[in-house]
Amino acid sequence: MLVENDAPLAPLTTLRLGGPARRLVTAHTDDEVIAAVREADAAGEPLLVLGGGSNLVIGDAGFPGTVLRIATTGFALDGTVLELAAGEVWSEAVTRTVREHGLAGIEFLAGIPGSAGATPVQNVGAYGQEVAQTVTEVVAYDRAAGEVVTLGNAECAFSYRHSRFKAEPDRYVVLRVRFALADHAGLSTPVKYAEVARHFGVEQGERVPLVEAYDAVLGLRAGKGMVLDPADHDTWSAGSFFTNPVLTAAQYESFRTRPGTENAPAYPAPEGCTKTSAAWLIDRAGFGKGYGDGPATLSTKHTLALTNRGAATAEDLLALAREIRDGVREAFGVELVNEPVMVGVKL
Repeated sequence: MLVENDAPLAPLTTLRLGGPARRLVTAHTDDEVIAAVREADAAGEPLLVLGGGSNLVIGDAGFPGTVLRIATTGFALDGTVLELAAGEVWSEAVTRTVREHGLAGIEFLAGIPGSAGATPVQNVGAYGQEVAQTVTEVVAYDRAAGEVVTLGNAECAFSYRHSRFKAEPDRYVVLRVRFALADHAGLSTPVKYAEVARHFGVEQGERVPLVEAYDAVLGLRAGKGMVLDPADHDTWSAGSFFTNPVLTAAQYESFRTRPGTENAPAYPAPEGCTKTSAAWLIDRAGFGKGYGDGPATLSTKHTLALTNRGAATAEDLLALAREIRDGVREAFGVELVNEPVMVGVKL
């Protein structure tokens, strides 16, 4: 277990911004993770758990307690059951399941940065697929009970970009995640996302060759600046900065009275709600690709990504985020909600 004081955190995040940690602990085993958590809790010290740093905005003042960087490794496959250690690099794990083992279930989540342990927290999803569809169990350290627990899929309370772990951020530290994948004889799970279906010239619900599905998603993500590239500032982001708004029936009716919303994207959501597109709202509110003239701008490839052009501070990024949020509210009466976790700052 490596312990560093006054350690820079910006290099450990995909946004590459934020101040230092008073204390940074890097843990390579589950026992080290648990020991570090218990030590911080016993001392009454603030604790921040860090994986791949891909869904995080850290304030310029840094973090005044212990940052626990989970660097555990473990890729175990038993038939079609996959267990990943929390510190495994997610994109590499997806590559292995598809290219080495020919298994479907997470192929449309290719290229997403971050660690495996973060995927159930955010219920990571893309291109019509989310981990809630394949996660069977999450092994975590329960700080309230002081013990390791195993939570089944239903106990994880998954919903759109949300989970029990996100709802109780100070309680659980994910150690391992188990997935039920599938062998479809070289084919993908059914294509659900219209953009992917158009790419292959198939109807939604059809299957396509597994490796081709994986390659297509990587290409689509790269075209939007969503595959990490140190030389491309469009990828110096936290991915999609805002979640797609889910509107109640009353909110949706009010939204549709606004000028220019006749062709707004609309998708059915649970409990009679309607989901619309944050990217569409941002663009139609006047914030196009590349918007901004400071050190933080919208990506030139995707309006949902707020990017660090190389010298941005957290406040630079948040100022841009607030401008976009307020502009969308004024234009459409819809409140955008940030997707990344905020540490020491608020939108």
